[in-house]
Amino acid sequence: MEESEITAETETAEDPAGLEDPAGPEDPASLKPFELAFPGPLRDQLVAAVLSGEKTSTTGLLVEYEVEGDALPRVGERWALIDSRGLPVAVVETTEVRVLPVGEIDLRFAIEEGEGYTTVAEWRASHERFWHGAEMREFLGDPEFTVTDATVAVAERFKVVRRLG
Repeated sequence: MEESEITAETETAEDPAGLEDPAGPEDPASLKPFELAFPGPLRDQLVAAVLSGEKTSTTGLLVEYEVEGDALPRVGERWALIDSRGLPVAVVETTEVRVLPVGEIDLRFAIEEGEGYTTVAEWRASHERFWHGAEMREFLGDPEFTVTDATVAVAERFKVVRRLG
């Protein structure tokens, strides 16, 4: 899909009455993994932010899904949040998915990433360090990979529905 063909697509789910079963029937071993960053200190920091409730959104790149051959997340889909040891620590549920150019990420979303961003520029600089890093470029198979305003992002909101352990 050409980047120029991408328009902001949003799928959301709300539970205003709070009627959802917070325990969830799933066995975490049967869920797809929800992996933030690569194993190591950054993943540990992000998992801790999810578990504390500070992090309720995350941004990936469409190209990451294409390289992995993965479908985009869907609202209502549940995942096993994986720590750096490869162990599930929580069940999370996708509450919103937006596919849009990186240049359209807004401040509210950046703040909800729970990493202390106070401006979109801070969010962007931090994410570009990750996306332009050696691990990501190796994962993508492109040593020159560079993010621009038009690079297509997958902006996902989620909630913890059950902590494990």
